[in-house]
Amino acid sequence: MTRAAEGGLKLDAYLPYRLSVASNAVSGLIARAYQDRFGLTIPQWRLVCVLAEDGPRTQAQLVARTVMDKVTVSRAAQGLARRRFVERSDHHADGRSHVLALTEEGRALHGEIAPLALAYEAALISGLSPDEVALLKRLLVRLQGAASALSASQA
Repeated sequence: MTRAAEGGLKLDAYLPYRLSVASNAVSGLIARAYQDRFGLTIPQWRLVCVLAEDGPRTQAQLVARTVMDKVTVSRAAQGLARRRFVERSDHHADGRSHVLALTEEGRALHGEIAPLALAYEAALISGLSPDEVALLKRLLVRLQGAASALSASQA
């Protein structure tokens, strides 16, 4: 008899699985909307958002801020640059690095997509009270911190 059959691990009750399934469902829904309406991938949208919020950033800073790997950030940045939503300039202190910034077209794109993103969020949380939403956000931040700490301790 397996451990699951004996009352051990039950996938549907396993928190990492539930988080992954929920994340995939939400990301898939939003990815379809961004792809269909704007031709953007989720990584590209994240870069647009970060650059709109934080201003020009190096790819290393974008990797840290978005928690995406270097290759994903690089490909997203290249795609955005090809479509003239971002521009690359040399880093003043590090000749090997580039700084990415939104172009005027990129800022207009963000202005068009941001209300859609907020509407999706509102629809997703419509069945939750404001207190539940606040609690969920706090718990997710704590879980992310715990995962980062565990990852660092294993490195």
